[in-house]
This record gives sequence, structure tokens and C-alpha cells, in this order.
Amino acid sequence: MPCPNNLNQWVKPMDEPPLDRLPPTRGKLHKNVPLGPQIWLQAGGSADVLFKPADAEDLAHFLSHCPADIPRTILGVGSNVLIRDGGIPGVVIKLGKGFNNIEVSKGKITLGGAVLDRNATLFAAEQGLSGFEYLIGIPGTIGGAIKMNAGAYGQEVKDHLISCKGLTPAGEAITYLREDLTFSHRTSSLPKGFIVTEATFRGTPDHPDVIHGRLQENMKKRAESQPIQKGTGGSTFKNPLPKKAWELIDAAGCRGLRVGQAQMSEKHCNFMINQGAATATDLETLGERVRDKVKAHSGITLEWEVERLGVPA
Repeated sequence: MPCPNNLNQWVKPMDEPPLDRLPPTRGKLHKNVPLGPQIWLQAGGSADVLFKPADAEDLAHFLSHCPADIPRTILGVGSNVLIRDGGIPGVVIKLGKGFNNIEVSKGKITLGGAVLDRNATLFAAEQGLSGFEYLIGIPGTIGGAIKMNAGAYGQEVKDHLISCKGLTPAGEAITYLREDLTFSHRTSSLPKGFIVTEATFRGTPDHPDVIHGRLQENMKKRAESQPIQKGTGGSTFKNPLPKKAWELIDAAGCRGLRVGQAQMSEKHCNFMINQGAATATDLETLGERVRDKVKAHSGITLEWEVERLGVPA
């Protein structure tokens, strides 16, 4: 029986962190790790077990030998997730330095799944490789960017991806070519639970100074339009194309709406922010309240872009 990947179906954490039932690993295993401080929204519960694999081989061995009844989930840099106050049952897998490789060759850039979008962009710029400037303002990792088809300024991951490789929940290694996958607004057809370990993209040669100029322009736009100095999870809801989520939220009177210390930003009302002491419950309640108000005003049901993980307190 395959291990569940949708943690929303779990109603409570496991009785005991299952360290004694997990396979041996060269990576690091820690129990009862608070996850709130590790995500951008700065709220939420703990992981029963946090696993940081040494490399792709170590991760494959772990996945293929982990007991099927122990749930597993992947956590990137925590930029677009909301971890509920009851925490995440089972094992949370967080990729680290063993997945941070970067290589540029013949107009292509190969990136480990844990490479930050920003770092990928800056490295490509130094190597005179253009086409990734839109990623400079997108927090997160390359693995997450592929999974959600991250995009900005009229470009998306799908426009430059050549291939990606990774592991299934059972530890099977698979490589997908761009044409094997279907992409749409903030989503892809990557199988549920698939962990991206590496990806290759095609760029366009350009002078580093010209690329850095575009990067500066994009960073300026972001600072002017988004609450980047606040604890946020980025865009809270997907755009119900051709409409924009922020316009619907604003029209429904939700700009600045609050639940406790959770607030929809006054600067960009599709950004949910933690004003200091918001709980995950506050944040999720706020998001659902916004969805209700938008539905009542426009008849449109907004879809969460922030991924909600774990169980309630």
C-alpha cells in the first residue's frame, strides 16, 4: 500500500516520532522539530521527524525502505507554505547542500532541486546566461518552482525547462522531459509526492551587465508592489484567469482584513502577512474568510496558492 502524500487526510500526529522504525541514513534525522521558525509565515507546529538527506542516493534509499504507514512530505525553503498548528505527522524531508549543485554549459544551466531561485538567477547572470531574470523576485527553490510552474513578468518555468529528474515516493528515479509534462497557471502535472532533485534549463547568451540591469529593474518593481519586508507566504491565491485575485479581493473589501495578528496586506491585498504573533489557525481562518467574501461578492471561488500542510491544533 503506497504511503499517503496528502497530509490533509491525516487527523492527528503519530503517537511517537518513528525514529526506531526508519531506515539507516547518511543524512540527519531529528525528532519534534518546530517548523514555524523555518517558514516565511513564521507560524505553525512541529515535524514528528525532520530528515535532511545527504544526497539523492541517500534519499532514494530512505524512500524505498521507509515503512509504508509512515507519511512523508517534502518541504522546501518554506516560502509558500502554511503549516497548521498541530504540525506535520510522520517524516518531513528537507533537501540541503547535497542538492545545491549548479553548472552552466553550452547555453544550459543545471540546478539541484534545493537551489534558491534567486541564487540560480544570479549565477546565470554572472555566466552571461539570460532568461531567468523573472525568478529573482520569486522566493523558493528550483524544485518548488517547477512543481508550481512559478512565474512573473510574463514568463514561467515551463518556458525554459528542458528536463527534470527526481524520485517517486517509493524511491524510484525518473527523468521527465519538458514535453512529458503539462503546465498551467501555478501548477504542473508532476506526480503527487515526486521530489525534484535536479533540473536543466535553456538560456540565452547575453552580457552580464545587461542581465544585471534587468535584475535590478525587477527587484525594484517587486519592492514597490509587494510587502517584502513582512512575514508572508507570497501570493495567497491563484489568479482565476483572466481575472486577477488581488482585484477580486480588493473589490470584496478585504484589503487590510485581519484575524488576530494575521492580515491581508494593505500594499498588495493578495499577500497574507503575519504581523508578529499570528498562529497558523489565524492565517488559515483569514484566508477562508477572504474566500467567502470574494465568493459572495463575485461568485468566484479563489483557489489557494499557498500550500497548507499538517493538521489543526
